[in-house]
Amino acid sequence: MRAALGGGIFEDHNIFRDSVGAALKQAGLKLPAADLKKILKAVSWRVETAPLVIAKVHKTGKAKADPLRGLFAETVDGKSAIIEYEPDSDLRDTEQVPLLEEGGIEAFIRREVLPYTPDAWIREDSTKIGYEVSFTRHFYKPQPLRTLEEIRADIFAVEKEAEGLLDDDGPGAPQ
Repeated sequence: MRAALGGGIFEDHNIFRDSVGAALKQAGLKLPAADLKKILKAVSWRVETAPLVIAKVHKTGKAKADPLRGLFAETVDGKSAIIEYEPDSDLRDTEQVPLLEEGGIEAFIRREVLPYTPDAWIREDSTKIGYEVSFTRHFYKPQPLRTLEEIRADIFAVEKEAEGLLDDDGPGAPQ
């Protein structure tokens, strides 16, 4: 693999991934996708200035550009296409959107997320709809606090009980 790729550093993961695929094909090796992904992850690292990693290229007629869903209209090799990028797992985040949010998830993301992270998108396959029940708020019954007089009486009782323990002639002192 190293002989086929050389010892240089690839700045673009897309080119690196294609070069690895071509080198494996030339060597007559067929790796399962999971193994190839592990190899690529082991020999590469994240660089802020690197181009975005392309996960899939859709033909313009087959898919529609929807940046909120991670589908971007781009030009690839002089042809217009719809690009789906790989999400950066280090930057992945989740949001809890109120169930009755006016305008739904899209309105919430446009108002609360996109002003701060303009390249964020929604992963439909990761969207979960549910309801959070606060057991503390609905089922916890706080115990009434003791009065100062009760606390003071307990402290005096403990002091009285411990009064003779530290004296030399108290019970249990050596004779």
